Amino acid sequence: MYVIRMKNCAFFARHGVLDEEETLGQRFYVDAALTVDPGRALVEDSIEDTVNYGIAFAVIEKIITGERRFLIEALALEVARALTARFPQIKKAEITVRKPNAPVPGVLDHVEVTVVWPE
Repeated sequence: MYVIRMKNCAFFARHGVLDEEETLGQRFYVDAALTVDPGRALVEDSIEDTVNYGIAFAVIEKIITGERRFLIEALALEVARALTARFPQIKKAEITVRKPNAPVPGVLDHVEVTVVWPE
């Protein structure tokens, strides 16, 4: 097994519980740690047998910029499921979604949630 990490993938989207979050939108950041069965990919230097980063990014982008979700937890799970469905060689997807402008009554850097699929 080996791990592919995609860090700080940034997208503008409109997720959240409050109406203002949908109206204004904000940036969301996604990290993906993908545990991959090497199969022939490493020995044969074969892109067809590994996870294509560009396609993986597009899968993440489509979900994050798509349908509004109230919970970033739901977003993270949807990304994990979609990546493991698209790339059967991914044996585990650990997806983190960060929301820097979470509507809380205080100062914080960001709120983040990590989902591991399958559990």
